[in-house]
Amino acid sequence: MNRAGAGVAKDLHPAGSGSSSTQSRPSSSATASPRAHTRLVAGRYRLFDVAGCGGSGVVWRAMDDVLGRQVAVKELVPIPGLIPSEQQILQERVRREARTAARLNHPHIITVHDMIEDDGRPWIVMELLRCRSLAHLITDHGPLSPPQTATIGLHTLAALCRAHRHGVVHRDVKPANILVDDRGRAVLTDFGFAADHNENPLTTTGFLVGTAGYIAPERARGRPAEPASDLWSLGVTLYTAIEGRGPYDRDTPLATITAAAEEEPDPMRLGHALKPLIDRLLNKDPRQRPTPEQIDRELRKLSTAATGGSRNQGHRADGWAFVGCLW
Repeated sequence: MNRAGAGVAKDLHPAGSGSSSTQSRPSSSATASPRAHTRLVAGRYRLFDVAGCGGSGVVWRAMDDVLGRQVAVKELVPIPGLIPSEQQILQERVRREARTAARLNHPHIITVHDMIEDDGRPWIVMELLRCRSLAHLITDHGPLSPPQTATIGLHTLAALCRAHRHGVVHRDVKPANILVDDRGRAVLTDFGFAADHNENPLTTTGFLVGTAGYIAPERARGRPAEPASDLWSLGVTLYTAIEGRGPYDRDTPLATITAAAEEEPDPMRLGHALKPLIDRLLNKDPRQRPTPEQIDRELRKLSTAATGGSRNQGHRADGWAFVGCLW
């Protein structure tokens, strides 16, 4: 296995949720006059307040002065200590994130409106969603029900299938990168670590990107990311959603990565309905994991229970009201 303790790339953590998401809550400044804030980016996007922040960036709630709509603007903040070549790689990663998400264009993938250059740095303009991250929901409300978990799984699987068909492997599927609205619709975000077969690789050899506990065993052993690696991460996400904890949680990132690569997942206490599928998704051998079609079939059996047997995911599902109540 690769040495990965300090080599796991650190991702953006929004205020209080652990994701660089574009989730939004009502804000007096966000509904104020477009001239309520003096900072204007690229002569068009007026920044109001911070929606999320982390080690390398900030997501702002903003107003598009040209179209008169609220948006989320992701700002890349220079990281102290990086040499110029590393800063350039970081900037190019942001540009690729914008291009990738814009190209995929899917209802369960974050919508990118624009990519701009201002103050010598790239900024991403995205849809402003009134949602919470799955990570935040689990933290605030505990484990989700099997139907809720299955519905989120179906939506995330659909997003991943679109990405994989376009030669993109996300490489950082986790609850913090999945947003959920009050109807139970899930949206996959943050393609900053994605491996795009249409682009030359940016990651330095031997540097493991992702989040401890969500990095597939084959990637921890130095193999390149593949679609099955994202499906393994989806399995960890489903486990976390229904159990309220990760299957390989340990005291340190390195111990967590080692457990994911070499040990069986911790026993499930709550998610017995999803256990057979999750066990198959977490198989150490990517060739033994279920296909997207098989995953879809199993998740759909449970998901329809949340809508009274309806397959129309557009209707508000029972049990999702708590998401909206957070606003």
